[in-house]
Amino acid sequence: MSVTRQILFALVLGIITGLALNLGTITLPEGSIVWLDANLLTPVGSIFLRLLQFVVVPMVFSALILSLTSREGGAEVGRRAGRLLIGYVVTSAIALALGMLVAQWLSPGSGAEGLVSHTTTGRPADSLSQWLVGLVPNNPFTALGGGSLLQVILAAALIGTAMRALPEESDPLRRVIESGYKVTLKVLELVLKLAPLGVFALITSVIATQGFDLLLRLGMYVIGLTLALALMALLYLVLLAVTGARPLHFIKHFGQSLGFAFGTASSGATLPLALGNARSYGMNDSLANFALPFGTALKRDGAAVMQGFNALFVAQLFNIDITTSLVITVFTTGLLVSFSTAGVPGAGLVAMTTVLGAAGLPLEGVAVVAGVDRFTDGLRTALNVMGNCANAALLDRLDGHRTESLSPADASDSPTAQAHKTDTAAVHTL
Repeated sequence: MSVTRQILFALVLGIITGLALNLGTITLPEGSIVWLDANLLTPVGSIFLRLLQFVVVPMVFSALILSLTSREGGAEVGRRAGRLLIGYVVTSAIALALGMLVAQWLSPGSGAEGLVSHTTTGRPADSLSQWLVGLVPNNPFTALGGGSLLQVILAAALIGTAMRALPEESDPLRRVIESGYKVTLKVLELVLKLAPLGVFALITSVIATQGFDLLLRLGMYVIGLTLALALMALLYLVLLAVTGARPLHFIKHFGQSLGFAFGTASSGATLPLALGNARSYGMNDSLANFALPFGTALKRDGAAVMQGFNALFVAQLFNIDITTSLVITVFTTGLLVSFSTAGVPGAGLVAMTTVLGAAGLPLEGVAVVAGVDRFTDGLRTALNVMGNCANAALLDRLDGHRTESLSPADASDSPTAQAHKTDTAAVHTL
């Protein structure tokens, strides 16, 4: 069975097991579910996520430098970054607007006032100026050790640009980085053998412990948010079809990443898989090695949908008039916040406090949606990953690159072929 099928099987089995535990179908002594979650499910899931995060930084760092120092990579970075940013802003604005429109149409907060029972003390997200300052690392080791993908990207861009300006002097360093990239791929291949177990533990933990009472009481909220996310995903498929990027082909090759993102609720942990899927999809290697890490750090369509939808949901929950000024404030703040939301589980709730605070909406609304956040977090993360990969695929089409599966001959002629000749097993695993 391929890794993709194993992950999907583990996801379905985890949902069924979690349901059985939560509903009492599996009879266990009192307190057993809590003990099982604390001592087995959560530790196994956390270990798997940490192993993936262990691979992400060296993979992104080495892949970006190899891309920048390739024959065509460095000259294209500025143009690609500009096009990607334009695409990110436009599609994120559409995602935010879709979230607000669906919330206004369904009015999920009307008649749900009884759910407000306590306040929240969530930490506000960093301001825009703090976020911009935080992009710049004060030393390269801090960038690599801190876990911020934007800092890693900036450090790799500086080092890669300098290496490109000194091709002969930097050639020994490039060979070391190329060797490190191959080793990282082999580590990823080993880690992915644990993917089904990790996904099973993570999804079982969520469903077994969260309970369905609140989910049923917030049914219209969950339905509305899911609808808004689905509409944005459908828009991406339409854009792919219009540009000739073959949406069914896209789903076939990136389906593993989307399913993994749903199960783990971490776009950062999904990045290594997305890079492998992009290769099998036929995306230009140099573009994928730059665009996907860049988008993982910045592109958050799921967060944009959530911020717009949740803000209007809270306004309805507290019977606050939805005025033009409130809509403008939510839209502007939500768009900025969506680019600074961390790619880890639960980060959207932290960012939500900033949007609500800027719009003058009660922070108590965060406590209401917190109970079902993990149920929708996987869907939001899957849209984040889809938006990132779709924007890269659209840029690939604009560049005139042929978007289809690479044959073995094609793969050997790719710009980074030398970096991949010894990682055939890893590519097949991905």
